[in-house]
Amino acid sequence: MKRLLKRTLSAILLGTATLAALAQPVTPPGAPPNNLLQLSASASVEAAHDRVMLSLGATREGAQPGAVQEQLRTALDEALATLRPQAQPGQMEVRTGGFSVQPRYGREGRIQSWVGSAELILEGRDIQRISRAAAQVSSMSVSGLSFGLSREQLQQAESQAQQQAIARFRAKAGELARGFGFADYELREVTVQSAEQGPMPRPRMMAMEARSSAAADGALPMEPGKTQVLITVSGSVQMRGAPARQP
Repeated sequence: MKRLLKRTLSAILLGTATLAALAQPVTPPGAPPNNLLQLSASASVEAAHDRVMLSLGATREGAQPGAVQEQLRTALDEALATLRPQAQPGQMEVRTGGFSVQPRYGREGRIQSWVGSAELILEGRDIQRISRAAAQVSSMSVSGLSFGLSREQLQQAESQAQQQAIARFRAKAGELARGFGFADYELREVTVQSAEQGPMPRPRMMAMEARSSAAADGALPMEPGKTQVLITVSGSVQMRGAPARQP
């Protein structure tokens, strides 16, 4: 009697386990999860340029490369003698740029002359200091001018745009999940991308305007603008908690 009761109980338990297993959805190993939603959201913050990079250049031409190189060295030494005393870390930094001496060939394929160029770069946050210092250099002329954001300004703008983009991503994910008939969502993966958008600088035109009016006020006219810092949050979420189907 006891042996028959044990067999009957074992059969009942086995049948219950089988029914429970059949009731669960079967997902093949390695199969991608269901109900995934791909989406992205962006936000931008306007930031004022607070950093300038100004390039000074000099070109020389002569019959001998050594003479051209010496003329460029003299131009650099004169410019550095004017700029170094005014330099200040973070506010106005002075560094040398490109330096080259190359042959110029005539129609017969022979070297006709030698042409060289040298560059000095002034960069920093003190725009007025840089404009005044560049106007004092007589051995070199302005060859390029561009504005940008300092690291602190960029980080602040990125932080603000990032908070807005994340909030928009979460709101959009919840709205879409509910629109598809789900109660909620779970974040699967996400990527955050940053980009700076703004008008491209026009260094040649700005340099010409600067040199034409430098003698009038003793400083190069430089007016910084603004740029847009864009943050894009993209990724996938898994929608969950679908309401029960109505019969």
